[in-house]
Amino acid sequence: MYKILIVSALTLITFAGNAVNGIAQTSPRSPASSPEIDPGYYIDLNRAKNLARQAAEQINGGLRQYRAEAAMHGPVQDAPYTENDDNTITFTFKGRPPGATMYTVETSVTVNQTNGRVTVNYNRPIRN
Repeated sequence: MYKILIVSALTLITFAGNAVNGIAQTSPRSPASSPEIDPGYYIDLNRAKNLARQAAEQINGGLRQYRAEAAMHGPVQDAPYTENDDNTITFTFKGRPPGATMYTVETSVTVNQTNGRVTVNYNRPIRN
């Protein structure tokens, strides 16, 4: 079942990418101009993003009380993250109560890519 989901997701990503290229009327990058990136890299990175967002949601009282910024829901390339040397990824993002217009909380979460351990480093008012 898991393999079917991965194949379906990769197929969908391929079709979506081709549709965007057609709409934008740009030619795709040639293999010589861009390095080959393992599709599993983005799957793992997206999983880490989701784990970080879910940790922030939980520590801030759940979805009835907290919403992470849009970048934590969209494409993983747009998420505010840093890849660390120890095979961890740190996401630092803002959140707010549902319906609010101003972000009030900043959260920093580190996800270990090896064992899936999630560590909340900071979850307080936004730092300047």
